[in-house]
Amino acid sequence: MSDAADSNRAEGPARPEFDRRMLEGLVCPLTQAVLSYDAGAQELISRRAGLAFPIRSGIPILLIDEARRLDDEA
Repeated sequence: MSDAADSNRAEGPARPEFDRRMLEGLVCPLTQAVLSYDAGAQELISRRAGLAFPIRSGIPILLIDEARRLDDEA
């Protein structure tokens, strides 16, 4: 097995990456505003709506009921 395979295994399973090109066609379902991508949190942010939509397994979940309110941040 290669060193790269060993290092990937040590870090745990790789999570699928979000394709940033999808941002060109995605908008907030509430406000229709542009979304920004937070790679660290794996979320799409709608500043106008004050919501953060999760990205799970590389798929954005643009459901208002699944979104986290930005004012919930401590």
